[in-house]
Amino acid sequence: MIVIQAKLIFLNQEDKQIVLDLMRRWSSCMKFAYKRLLEGYDRKTLKRDLQGMFDLNSRYVDDAIMKARSTLESARELGKSPKKVIFGGRDLFGKLQKRHINGKAYEKLKIRWQEKRKGNLYSRGDKSKKGNLNTRIEVRKNGTFLRINVGERKYVYARIEAGYKKNKRREELLQEIAESNIPYSVELKLKNGNIYAYFAIEEEYPEIKITKEKGVIGIDINAHPGNISWTEVDEKGNLISYGNMPMPELASGSKDKREYFRWQYAHEIIEIAKKKNKAIVIEELEIKDKGKRGDFSGRKSRRIRHSFSYKSLLSKIKTLAKREGIEVIEVNPSYTSIIGMLKYAPQYMITKDISAAYVIARRGLGLQEEIPDNYMKFLNALTVEELEELKEHVKKTVRNKHLKKKHLREINKAIKFLQSLESEPERVLKPLYGTSFSTYDFWRVLKVAVVTPLSPEKVPRDFSTLKELLIQGKWGDP
Repeated sequence: MIVIQAKLIFLNQEDKQIVLDLMRRWSSCMKFAYKRLLEGYDRKTLKRDLQGMFDLNSRYVDDAIMKARSTLESARELGKSPKKVIFGGRDLFGKLQKRHINGKAYEKLKIRWQEKRKGNLYSRGDKSKKGNLNTRIEVRKNGTFLRINVGERKYVYARIEAGYKKNKRREELLQEIAESNIPYSVELKLKNGNIYAYFAIEEEYPEIKITKEKGVIGIDINAHPGNISWTEVDEKGNLISYGNMPMPELASGSKDKREYFRWQYAHEIIEIAKKKNKAIVIEELEIKDKGKRGDFSGRKSRRIRHSFSYKSLLSKIKTLAKREGIEVIEVNPSYTSIIGMLKYAPQYMITKDISAAYVIARRGLGLQEEIPDNYMKFLNALTVEELEELKEHVKKTVRNKHLKKKHLREINKAIKFLQSLESEPERVLKPLYGTSFSTYDFWRVLKVAVVTPLSPEKVPRDFSTLKELLIQGKWGDP
């Protein structure tokens, strides 16, 4: 999506007041629709009732309902209570409630919050109406104008000033949009007494030319220490090359600075894919791990939401890839780190981050990860008593309370898993037969049995110790 920001200059103060009144009514309509959606009202009922209540045409009301629904869905996806959403901004509202600012500063803060709360208007584009019916760009001899529908057959015109310093390229682009009749959405916002317009058009992406036929590039983004790991594989899933891209700039700095570097790193990944002529495999953008309480409070979902805009970086890689005609495959990231560190890190002598990217790449090709034979034999010989001994060892050696709790929880799960398979004569050689467990449960037990004893205080970076067990089947060395 391409977004162009511009300032609106009105011919007279009366026209501006008419538009401000329209924005106030639309904002109220959107907030009212949000409350009714929470109560279970459907779109048709709302659309019929809200037109007369707020004196808006059906298109404005429909757009208000759509915005209210998207706000509701966003709150649910982020694990927030939809009933606690504050229009105008929670941070600003919190500052106003505390009253730690007085006088003119407080009044300025209050005006800013009111502008964010009441100064909004959104109008969707429509291809059948040659762009946008309620807010249309019109090109005249004396400039480019926005025609705003303020009532039944009543319009207000505002001159579009593209940027603080008049930007000719922006204005030319807006003129091209108006003349091409392509659909564009317009959003008006009130800031410091001025009305700004945001014009958005959907991009038309070229045909995909670089596919997974010749292999893929697997991407694994790590919150700590903050880097992108990538691997190149051929069409059969064989490892060809790999690399690591540190991202220190994303750990601190202003929002704009971090946004700039996210685009830079995304461009670097695209250049690698173009050079290698291979598709890109990334983790799914949707956060499906809601945690035990169902409110996205799990460690993984917190990492995704808070650590250097994980989702934003992947989204940028996806967008740039589409612009270059590169296929992007999204895969479920479950257990990619565990499988990578146990199976491929010791085999290829690579880090766990690189190995996780390798698993992601193979998963993008549709390849399944089987547990190696020697690991299966090791699991078949593993006993509950040995895991009980490991539990006691962790209790005595691990000082970090959080880490100790995590280890003990994982060991208890592994014990429970082994106990459930005691009745099976060939419990590991035919692991899924007659059980409710998946292959992932065996990888979890394997991690507990071989990684935790190696380094109970932290996950090791070097997994070469496992090479003898993986390749030669040797185990039992303290």
